[in-house]
Amino acid sequence: MSAAAYLPAPRLGEWLKELSGRYLVLAPQARGDTVVFAPFTGDAEPVLDRDAAMPPKQAVFPATEELLRYRRVKDPEDPGKVDVEVSASLRAVETVVFGAKPCGARGFLAYDRVFRSPAISDPYYAARRAKTLFITMACAAPGNSCFCHWVGSGPSDSSGSDILLTPVADGFVVQAVNERGEELMNSPLLEPAGTREAKAREIQDAAAKALPAAPDISRAKDSLMAVFEDLAFWEEVSAKCISCGACTYLCPTCYCFDIGDEDKGMSGRRLRTWDNCMSFRFTLEASGHNPRPTKAHRLRNRVGHKFSYYPALHGGAVACCGCGRCVRLCPVSVDIREIVLAAIARAARVREESAHD
Repeated sequence: MSAAAYLPAPRLGEWLKELSGRYLVLAPQARGDTVVFAPFTGDAEPVLDRDAAMPPKQAVFPATEELLRYRRVKDPEDPGKVDVEVSASLRAVETVVFGAKPCGARGFLAYDRVFRSPAISDPYYAARRAKTLFITMACAAPGNSCFCHWVGSGPSDSSGSDILLTPVADGFVVQAVNERGEELMNSPLLEPAGTREAKAREIQDAAAKALPAAPDISRAKDSLMAVFEDLAFWEEVSAKCISCGACTYLCPTCYCFDIGDEDKGMSGRRLRTWDNCMSFRFTLEASGHNPRPTKAHRLRNRVGHKFSYYPALHGGAVACCGCGRCVRLCPVSVDIREIVLAAIARAARVREESAHD
């Protein structure tokens, strides 16, 4: 990291206005009783004392995006022959996401392995990702649903950020994580951090220590596979789930999508929209067969994907950043932490019983 700087709290708005001159700045802002990321206009201060209900994933992976437009053109010499003209709709603007928690930015590392891998690069995702920078805010007081430390992260994890801010008395310690972040720190509003840098480290350490000890989930990948066929287990842990899909839409690492065409006469457009693996229709086939007919099957897939299938494909990396939104905002209090631990315990019991047979 480069040398730290200090931003007095009263100058935060000025800094964001300065950045707004070069970037679309998305900042957490109040909308009724909730907090969402929205374009910063200077009319209201960002909300930094609570996490946004929705992570900033729309900045790079919009809920709905137009991929292309098409137009059917009849051949005047042969009206039965139709050509199709296609134009891509790739739009990406220079963007700064300000004020997300480190877990919200770290979620994009899970996306990168899928959408920006050496084998396959999604041009729409890659273009936005390249033009989006993250100024995240270290957690000084993690919530009781946070479990970032279970998945190798922490309240001040900078792995998905370009700049990490730490709130200190009357302001913020500003630390560039990489060269892109250093470019954002070229502002006369920033001052040398001095002794505040050490204070920031104290705050970061205190936040990490405030979290309860993390259980060992290193066996989650194999344990989830061991209980894969144990439908009684999945029916038990999914009993109260109502399949609303809130967990998927609010998750910083869920990336399922659907693609469809919106026709209007001889023209139309192709859209990509978020999809939801907790929905019955997600895997419903045209024949009427559904390989995941019950919520037990679907919850098995959701948990298994994050803690077993994805790690198996991506060198052990877990597709969960531990932000706790799926725990905190689930209307019936389904807790993915409890399911993972229950699967580990169930698999261990099965192994023990088999050893005594």
